[in-house]
Amino acid sequence: MIKHNILMMNLLSAVYWFDEALQARLEQTGYPDVSRTQSLLLANIAAGEHRAIRIARNLGVSRQAISQILVDLEKRNIVILTSDPDDRRARIVDFHPDAADLRTLASAILDDLEAVVAQRIGQERFEIMRDGLAADWGAPPKP
Repeated sequence: MIKHNILMMNLLSAVYWFDEALQARLEQTGYPDVSRTQSLLLANIAAGEHRAIRIARNLGVSRQAISQILVDLEKRNIVILTSDPDDRRARIVDFHPDAADLRTLASAILDDLEAVVAQRIGQERFEIMRDGLAADWGAPPKP
């Protein structure tokens, strides 16, 4: 493997680790499974992205694919879709009020998982990693 690809591979592995652990714990408490794509879509909403087209772009999926995923999540009362007041063709995505307990539980699980990582790699290394990832990296460089 080329050394400059290691960071990206490690970041992906970390995302998958968190997602798999989160899914396992949610399932253990009786919540139905969501796919990785659904989970990442929900993470986008939690991070403040509410436009379906931007979420599709972030996930690298088509508008049609994101629409299908959103319909499924809406039927399960996990998300709610509303018309975008600035663009009648677009939709705004947010968490459904009925999903408040799920969101609270997922947040607590993620807090616990962060504590697990800090315990496993050491608090100082964890804080350095978290600070580095939270730093403003600027816009992606242009070719």
